[in-house]
Amino acid sequence: MDYIAIARKEIESHYDSICDIIERQSVIENNITKDKKEVTVESEKPCRVSFEDIYANTETDTETKKNQKIKLFIAPELVIKPGSKIVVKGRGRTTTYKNSGEPAIYNTHQEIMLELWKGWA
Repeated sequence: MDYIAIARKEIESHYDSICDIIERQSVIENNITKDKKEVTVESEKPCRVSFEDIYANTETDTETKKNQKIKLFIAPELVIKPGSKIVVKGRGRTTTYKNSGEPAIYNTHQEIMLELWKGWA
């Protein structure tokens, strides 16, 4: 029995969105490197976005600051580079994020920390 396949199927049953992965790549025309353009490298991949609110006291201990962790769950074989633009469609809305670092890759899925998109660096 393939327990990894069973576990992966269970995780993927919770996916409720799709996403496009976009990179900024140099375009070469006539052996000349042109300006960078947005290139969709993966399209309509099933995924799930998870949100976790973290509350931390500030230095005065009278004010609580809220930080939100945003995590993308997606297939482990996809290569999603840090800094990629990720457009998630699901739950009745479309939201654009940025991959904020290296993914945690498991046999069944990968987890990628996201930030709200603010533009290309």
